[in-house]
Amino acid sequence: MVNADPQELSKFGELAHRWWDAEGEFRPLHQINPLRLDWIAGLAKLPAAEVLDVGCGGGILAESMARRQATVLGIDLSVKPLKVAQLHALEAGVENLSYREVAVEVLAEERPASFDIVTCMEMLEHVPDPASVVRACATLVKPGGRVFFSTLNRNLKSFLFAIVGAEHVLKLLPKGTHEYARFLKPSELSAFAREAGLEVSAFKGMEYNPFTQRYWLSARTDVNYLMACRKPA
Repeated sequence: MVNADPQELSKFGELAHRWWDAEGEFRPLHQINPLRLDWIAGLAKLPAAEVLDVGCGGGILAESMARRQATVLGIDLSVKPLKVAQLHALEAGVENLSYREVAVEVLAEERPASFDIVTCMEMLEHVPDPASVVRACATLVKPGGRVFFSTLNRNLKSFLFAIVGAEHVLKLLPKGTHEYARFLKPSELSAFAREAGLEVSAFKGMEYNPFTQRYWLSARTDVNYLMACRKPA
């Protein structure tokens, strides 16, 4: 069975044509992308690296990593966002970037230990079995390589901020973007990573001020957070 929720794939597929509209439904992704890109680049060497972006959607992160001289493969199971990503890369003339419709678990069987860096951002909270994705990412990265995840913590504050606030009050995201039960505590994600043979090396929180409309990274991981891992050499 494919580790994907058909409703989630359909939901993002219907919005695919809006993916690169920086003022549209995906505005938060455009706003946080420089933060997560710089954080990744500060912990792993992007130039000349072989990079895999899991759950790449319309390609915002994948394309930005390719622009920093990495060779990037973006994968997703939602066809329409992939087509949008391919078209945008073609129009932008980004050559060291490719996309493929394939499950991460399938790719892990095909290409174990093939990538210097694996990213999986804002994706784990949308799949039925996040631990399976983490295991596949661990399989795909080379010994000594880095794996980066980002997701949402599961607590009252994250429910109020990420669902009530972001989807219903501020309308930063379309209603129904997130399902609270699928949020992951840092301890749970850390356990998945360790069970997959990864060493957890760093955490970083991401915060948002609705009045200034500014995002920034911090030490607070109680809502959005990023986690960096390393595969032992």
